Amino acid sequence: MPVERDRTSGTASDKPARRKRWWRRFKWTLRVAVLIAIVGKFIVGFDSCFYYPSREVFHTPDQLGLDYEDVTFEASDGVKLSGWFLRAQGAAKGTVVHFHGNAENMSGHITFADWLPRAGYNLLVFDYRGYGKSEGKVTRKGTILDGHAALDYVLSRPDVDPQRVFAFGQSIGGAVAIAVAAERPELRAVVVDSTFSSYRRIAAMHLRKMLLFKWLAGLTARLALSADYDPIDCVDRLAPRALLVIASGQDEICFPELGRELYEAAREPKEFWLVPEAAHTETIFLKFDEAQRRITKWFEKAVGEPPAP
Repeated sequence: MPVERDRTSGTASDKPARRKRWWRRFKWTLRVAVLIAIVGKFIVGFDSCFYYPSREVFHTPDQLGLDYEDVTFEASDGVKLSGWFLRAQGAAKGTVVHFHGNAENMSGHITFADWLPRAGYNLLVFDYRGYGKSEGKVTRKGTILDGHAALDYVLSRPDVDPQRVFAFGQSIGGAVAIAVAAERPELRAVVVDSTFSSYRRIAAMHLRKMLLFKWLAGLTARLALSADYDPIDCVDRLAPRALLVIASGQDEICFPELGRELYEAAREPKEFWLVPEAAHTETIFLKFDEAQRRITKWFEKAVGEPPAP
């Protein structure tokens, strides 16, 4: 007697086998998710898994032909931090605090911002705790304390105009910059590049690559990560100060839709610049002239000056 066929699933005998395979995949996916959540929350701490610090020196300002001084300052919890203060070439138009991205340290990220002194801006680059020569172990709360300490240091210098201080953050540094700026009106404008809206959101998007279900990726991220200092929760507090969000269309680390979410949550004045062909933090190099023009124009607008031609 012929077996009756299921028009959507092959033979009737295929159905139990398919269900069994699906159920096996589901169980293993769930086990992986639970294991990740347990390890992340109770043993390692997923918050700390965002960071990849290094003590290695990659570049120094003198190698780049820039005038600078080594500086040290202390966070509010006593952790000593290391930085470089680079003086503007010519009369300073302002001072920029650079919040560098993940991995390596300030010596590996300085080439993203070394053009600012040549454009007439003082520049402070610094390392979060656990990076470079800075003491301690990196934590999310610690990076926020470190950002406040960097701003305090800049404002303590007699050669800095406190009315012309700006933040430039990249990748995870953009998230830190927004959280700090939300509490510090001294920062007149904020520029973020290749930044995300929330720690759980970006974790879920990356977990989705290895977990079977979208909802499971989201649940795992919520179980393993805190929602502390999410930039999307405080970005609206920057107004009436200016925010420029730069996103890279080919970014597979901090996906461009996360930058869009951040922009949508902010209040005016704000601007969103999407560079479709750029990968993560690549805009500064790929569109150097335009990036320099847009960023400095944003700073100048924030202090009420006419933009440079």
